[in-house]
Amino acid sequence: MCIDTERFEQAKNRVIGLNRQRQGIGTLSEKTVHAVLKNYYAPDTDMHEIPIENFVADIYTGTEIIEIQTRSFNNMRRKLAAFLPLYPVTIVYPIPHVKWLSWIDEESGETSPKRKSPKRGNPYQAFIELYKIRPFLPDENLHLRLDLIDMEEYRLLNGWSRDKKKGSDRYDRIPTAFVEEVAIDCREDYMQFIPYDIPESFTTKDFAKCAKIPVRLAQTTLLILHDLAIVERVGKQGNSYLYQIREV
Repeated sequence: MCIDTERFEQAKNRVIGLNRQRQGIGTLSEKTVHAVLKNYYAPDTDMHEIPIENFVADIYTGTEIIEIQTRSFNNMRRKLAAFLPLYPVTIVYPIPHVKWLSWIDEESGETSPKRKSPKRGNPYQAFIELYKIRPFLPDENLHLRLDLIDMEEYRLLNGWSRDKKKGSDRYDRIPTAFVEEVAIDCREDYMQFIPYDIPESFTTKDFAKCAKIPVRLAQTTLLILHDLAIVERVGKQGNSYLYQIREV
């Protein structure tokens, strides 16, 4: 979908700002990516943090609810059960596209120079989280925005490995550019996750190869697409299911 670059820059500047730079990274109670996206989708702060049905909605416009979900979707289940019967709900899920990583030494307070991660994010990564809210996905009131965002990530050197990196805590993520917004507003929109060069009948490994994703991620993706009747199982090839695309 079309990204309003100017509005994103305004949201970023509003959240990060000169004061934020003076105080240091992660000094606000709300993490930066979450705060920037909340300001992007609702520049009017009167719409922020609205109590509804014993929960607090990130954004309530008067007609719909928008939730910025930067962590596990497990936390969304109770909210969705309360919100979806009453309002359209859009979940915004940021995915790191290009990421620069820095490490913070808690003892000295020093931050390492940025290093670009060799991994590049893609929308399929959202299916790991979508699996956690599978029962809600067919609901016509549920909408999704998968936002590919370039960002700087800061982690604490407090992990269990010798270099303190494995098992470390993420401190904050600073968005630098809004690359792409993938919209899912109805069942048919899941068709965009079917690779154009997929064979007529295909296995999970075929899907993984065509989508250029790991096999385990392909398994999760196909499970959800099967739940939504985007694909169907038509037999087996050895121990693997054979899938075909269903008419949408």
